[in-house]
Amino acid sequence: MHNLQPLLNKTYPKAASAKGVYIYDKSGKQYLDGSSGAVTSSLGHSHAKIIPFIKQQLDKLQFVYRSQFGSEEAEALATKLFAVSVNKSHAHSFFVNSGTEAIETAMKIAVQYWQEKGQPEKVHFLSRWKSYHGITMAALSLSGHALRRQRFEGSLQKYPALYADLEKDSLQQQRKEFIEVIEKKGAKHIAAFVAEPMVGAAGTALTPHPEYYQEMKKICDDYGILFIADEVMTGLGRTGKWFALEHWQTVADIVTIGKSLGAGYAPIAATLMTDKILDPIKKGSGLIMSGHTYSGHPLSCATALRVLEVIEEDNLLSNVTEKGVFIKNRLMELKDAYPFIDVVRGKGLMMGIEFNPSRKGLQARFIDQCFNNGLLVYPAVGGATGEDENGILISPPFILNQIEAEELLYKFEKSLNEINN
Repeated sequence: MHNLQPLLNKTYPKAASAKGVYIYDKSGKQYLDGSSGAVTSSLGHSHAKIIPFIKQQLDKLQFVYRSQFGSEEAEALATKLFAVSVNKSHAHSFFVNSGTEAIETAMKIAVQYWQEKGQPEKVHFLSRWKSYHGITMAALSLSGHALRRQRFEGSLQKYPALYADLEKDSLQQQRKEFIEVIEKKGAKHIAAFVAEPMVGAAGTALTPHPEYYQEMKKICDDYGILFIADEVMTGLGRTGKWFALEHWQTVADIVTIGKSLGAGYAPIAATLMTDKILDPIKKGSGLIMSGHTYSGHPLSCATALRVLEVIEEDNLLSNVTEKGVFIKNRLMELKDAYPFIDVVRGKGLMMGIEFNPSRKGLQARFIDQCFNNGLLVYPAVGGATGEDENGILISPPFILNQIEAEELLYKFEKSLNEINN
């Protein structure tokens, strides 16, 4: 095999086609996409409102280089993202190709912001140990995902981290730790606090207290630290709102998005920022020192805008909330029926299930059994320190209908039965 995939000694079935919430391999076997790939395909596959649009856009404009031209496609998408941002706060978008690139850009912008403000010593970042922000060295330095960090520990930056448990520790304990870590490092050295509103791969949809983000944002403001919200997985409808931070009525200074932005139809992500962040850069150096060859790719930007329009036209945020409640209620029933399920949590169509970590190998067996039964689910880590390979994410496309939701749950329970015997 010339094409490298994660497990070099595994033979992967080849996908041949996909439509709606289903993917078909070369043998014709059907798989219900219960994870939207990597929590990405929010509109499912071969959507009737997307494919013809992409073909039309191909006849218009495919690529221009960002340092030579702008495009109406990029400007229209940035305008739309401003319109749907929390409290219409994020007036500016910097387009990249992946969520990891969006995080890297956010980090660079935060550092540059403080340089332009005359505080060049603010170059460090604060994040939670239970977190995952991307696979490059800088993004991994923010992340506590042990499985993805372990080979590169010696090359990663040593940033301060928060270890308080988002569910089990009190908000008072979390505030206390946050302040102590800031004061130990020194706020004059910290550019930003980076956090996923709901922890995905590193926390199995881990969700904090209702007042958590308002409290953390206030502390950031008090100490002169920016707040970067990593909404790569949660953003653009996955939790039933355009941005997950809406659940906590909090506005971040910088927001990263990806995954559902292109919905699997085009590679695109973005770093969004407020006027507060851009103004000193614009009035100072007048240059954001970041970007990539394909940044602002017109075809990707046009596709992403159409994705957002379809979410609105088809009232999919309501469907995400409705189907999410249905699936979560059923998963809670399964938790009562299967003692090895420790936790069910989540919002919208981002559901996390943690198995008892004492059952070693259960996660891998369950994912394989789901796959055999024609259901795709996504692995995550959990447990007290975020190092147990015992988590599963259920995150189907926003278009999921009632019959498909019931099929998903049927295959999920069937797989539970089979690994329990």
